[in-house]
Amino acid sequence: MHRRTVLAASLAVPLSGPLATALAGTAAAATPHAPGAAAAARKVRELLGKLTLDEKISLLHQWQPAIPRLGMKAFRTGTEALHGLAWLGPATVFPQAIGLASTWNPDLIREVGEAVGDEVRGLQHERPAGWGLNVWAPTVNLLRDPRWGRNEEGYSEDPYLTGVISTAYAGGMSGGDPDNLKTAPLVKHYLANNNEVRRSETSSDLRPRVLKEYEEPAYRAAISADAACGVMTAYNLVNGRPCTVTDLNASVRTWTDRALLNVTDAWAPNNLPATGSQKYFDTLAEADAAILKAGVDSFTTDDTNGKPTADAVKEALAKGMLTEADIDTAVRHILDIRARLGDFAEDGGPYGHLDKSVIDSPAHRKLARRTAAEAIVLLKNDGALPLDAEALRKVAVVGPLADTLYTDWYSGELPYAITPLKGITDHLGAGAEVTTSEGVDRIALKNAATGRYVSAGSGAEGAALTESATEAGETEQFDVFGWGEGIVTLRALANGKVVGLRDGQFFNDQDQPNGWFVSQLFRPEEQDDGTVVLRYAGYEDWFGDAVYLRAREDGVLVLGTAAQASRYTLETLRDGIDEAVAAARAADTAIVVVGSMPFINARETDDREDMGLAGTQSALVRAVLAANPKTVVVVENSYPTTLIWEQEHVPALVWTTHAGQETGRALADVLFGDVNPAGRLTQTWYRSAAGLPSILEYDNIKYERTYQYFTGDVLYPFGHGLSYTTFRYGRPRLLRDAVAVPVTNTGSRAGAEVVQLYTRQRDSRVKQPLKKLQAFAKVTLRPGETRTVTLPLPRAALAHWDVTRERWVVERSTYDVLVGASSGDIRARAELDVDGETVPPRDLRRTTRAENFDDYAGVRLVDESKPRGTAVAAESAGAWLLFADADLRRGARRLVARVAKESPGAVTLEVRLDAPDGPLAGEAAVRSTGSRYAYEEVTATLRGATGRRDVYLVPGEGVRIADFSLS
Repeated sequence: MHRRTVLAASLAVPLSGPLATALAGTAAAATPHAPGAAAAARKVRELLGKLTLDEKISLLHQWQPAIPRLGMKAFRTGTEALHGLAWLGPATVFPQAIGLASTWNPDLIREVGEAVGDEVRGLQHERPAGWGLNVWAPTVNLLRDPRWGRNEEGYSEDPYLTGVISTAYAGGMSGGDPDNLKTAPLVKHYLANNNEVRRSETSSDLRPRVLKEYEEPAYRAAISADAACGVMTAYNLVNGRPCTVTDLNASVRTWTDRALLNVTDAWAPNNLPATGSQKYFDTLAEADAAILKAGVDSFTTDDTNGKPTADAVKEALAKGMLTEADIDTAVRHILDIRARLGDFAEDGGPYGHLDKSVIDSPAHRKLARRTAAEAIVLLKNDGALPLDAEALRKVAVVGPLADTLYTDWYSGELPYAITPLKGITDHLGAGAEVTTSEGVDRIALKNAATGRYVSAGSGAEGAALTESATEAGETEQFDVFGWGEGIVTLRALANGKVVGLRDGQFFNDQDQPNGWFVSQLFRPEEQDDGTVVLRYAGYEDWFGDAVYLRAREDGVLVLGTAAQASRYTLETLRDGIDEAVAAARAADTAIVVVGSMPFINARETDDREDMGLAGTQSALVRAVLAANPKTVVVVENSYPTTLIWEQEHVPALVWTTHAGQETGRALADVLFGDVNPAGRLTQTWYRSAAGLPSILEYDNIKYERTYQYFTGDVLYPFGHGLSYTTFRYGRPRLLRDAVAVPVTNTGSRAGAEVVQLYTRQRDSRVKQPLKKLQAFAKVTLRPGETRTVTLPLPRAALAHWDVTRERWVVERSTYDVLVGASSGDIRARAELDVDGETVPPRDLRRTTRAENFDDYAGVRLVDESKPRGTAVAAESAGAWLLFADADLRRGARRLVARVAKESPGAVTLEVRLDAPDGPLAGEAAVRSTGSRYAYEEVTATLRGATGRRDVYLVPGEGVRIADFSLS
């Protein structure tokens, strides 16, 4: 084991390794006086001097109107481009964001970003409604909890990996020259937005260490690299304050010296006033003033109607809540971005030549296939893969996702669809027979009382479902797809369309479940008499108790109460599992494709409740494996899944995200060995949700979530992924600010290994991560080839946030340097002795912010005031805050604390030593201050508070503490 002693270095982290790769092309950021920047600045000054106040205010809304007298075209923020150009017609669809990150390849993701940026620019000559050059991507919310409904939109649970991938993607979209932007991407959603449960009403508690060490780095990377041009604020609150009015001037705008265009999330401004869900301000004028003062420039609200925003801003000006200088500041940011985009140039700037021909180009199709293949993760392989195409004569490709591709809310429109079945069939060619079955039941629904069957429409547009037929013909047959959590969808055999609610009736008229309010969901409920009632499970909260299907007198199916529900005899006309088993039994190999539908059970507004496969899909896998032991299972979904049984029994498991138009060809490339799998997981795959805290709990340190702190047994560790070859790691050497390790391909195939570097600090004043990703490199090696991989390890990367002095610190300690194939597969180790700082005992004579505690119970982090500051509030009796290792010297004799208490009555604020129920050193009376924002000083005389002690503040219920001192 290599050991080295170094001195702690400056905390300025050098740009090297994957992060430097992600930043490639942004070198212009170092030349702020480039001609492009000067010209943009002149244009901004010119326009700002000519715009009237009303014209300036009109530019604050998402839909900025044209101002012909100044030659300004209309401009819109918000083209969706999470994994391709979206919502504007057919365009190249790349893998979902989590799939992009699963490549662990910033070079590739930069190429993807460049392609997406080109396609966004490709519409600039047509400028369709909804198009603009301000791009709402990437999403950098950390995937700290696999149950988050929007898991598909993020990259990783790790902030460093998220920063690398988001910087690469944003850098590609923006073009690499901050003075001449291809597009102006922004990162979203700032900040700590990881639950869909009452998302505009819940507050994410971020203690300073979680904020500084975990959350902020994910957002900061692309901004500080000048790859992204702003942030979108999130719907939720953080520490009691809505993100829409969280002070970006004190955080995000300090990360770069360039102008940023910051925007609100859709309709978020309307959450703030008394009429909204947050009720943070009395009026919209007050809210909009606070938004602008917080550093947000553009209001995304009221669709295309900018008048409510303009009216509110004018009211705020009239009442002195804003000045014209505040308006100018926001408009200056907006104009700056538009100028750098070439929006004011006659030729559109350096990218003005791009046109629609770049969309879904042959080069982009090829890139989509390559990216989809590189994103695939081989979870398990007992030698079943790769398949030998030459030896196979009959292959069964079965499962509900075998012959379909699903898109998600932020997907573009697929220009074509290569399904797994088609990709595998095309790869095998005429030399092998491919059989298939979706493995789902085909049923008919017969009203038990009337004997009438439910019938669907046979035309392309379907028809209203009715109870009319006396026999089960083709128009009375439905395929039932199970998605877990009791949810099914019904596809009519009559026209192959999915059934959903429209205008109070049910129609078979959709290609797949879709829409903001997904209307194609049902939950069958068995009755005591053996019949079934169908509960509508779409946006059912709208309909009260009337959520069951019933037939009107004319036979048309509508909604009714449970008492009114039609009771059906469910006739199974085709057993899906039996059909799939028959196909599998007769095949040389069976490939089962299971997974999710992105609009069901996990999406924006809907967190997952079950982390397993759908029960019907699990049963299909078990039955097919029993029929054919040469079974490969492909899981196609957007999140970690508890594949406990499958991991134990299935010979080979493959995971892919919903990977876009080239999914099938990419999957075939990997299954048949044309591409050696090199994807790696970007999240921990837990064995169950039982070991996870509430999704509303954001303190990963205390509640031990993600690979950094989770101590339990996992199914697959962060960074996991197998290859068709094997790799050997040599002894690592510690260099100055780097680690070098030889890696050898010891197998018979060429392959890519993701070499991952982690550190662990042995001794610390505070709880440290079990492991922390510091760098990685993806290297492709021929059989027998050895390459020395050098991974950056600047000493600043060893720092953590010291709450006692509110700054970064590298502690004096021994650090384990760990190199391996995943966080759970460490292959080589070294020791690094760092002659850093020893954090001194706390000096509580100085005013200490209450939020800078070391541990806590029974408290919430809250807003000290509406504009800024964080306080700590006691939620109930028994709450406490720990301030560890305080040097009280010869004795602290007086407590001074700034507190507020909104509720009536009096309680105490106690100072205790050594434990929450330890010796009482003193107590102060806290009376109602009448408002949560009205603080007053309270004091107490202290006794026995001497020496080095752990100090506990024990506040009574309802007390808010801003800061305190012991003197």
